[in-house]
Amino acid sequence: MPANYSGTWDIVNNENFEGYMVALGIDFATRKMAGLLKPQKVIEQDGDSFTIKTLTSFKNYSCSFKIGEEFEEVTKGMDNRKCQTLVNWEGDKLVCVQKGEKKDRGWTHWVDGDTLYLELKCGDQICKQTYKKTA
Repeated sequence: MPANYSGTWDIVNNENFEGYMVALGIDFATRKMAGLLKPQKVIEQDGDSFTIKTLTSFKNYSCSFKIGEEFEEVTKGMDNRKCQTLVNWEGDKLVCVQKGEKKDRGWTHWVDGDTLYLELKCGDQICKQTYKKTA
């Protein structure tokens, strides 16, 4: 059985978020505001079905998916683009590929104890985020 991601996770580290947002084409003012936020992730997992909520004091984003089933995603609250999204297990990691306007876009999540890691990728930019479990 793959890892259990369920829980509430608070961000503790956010490397190269600015570079990642530039690669997405996000405007200057939004980047500056987003860089100040301290997102919280709430993950609900039921086997291979997931709902991942990203909560901030500015905007919230929710995404529900089932492993191995491609779906159309609108990245509302980030860059507001439509993409075809597919998430699969690679060992205990969740690996997402997003096909759309931006090339080489996606993310990888993995858990180690009470730490959740997230790498966001767009083009040659990688943002590395670390979260600690709070509930």
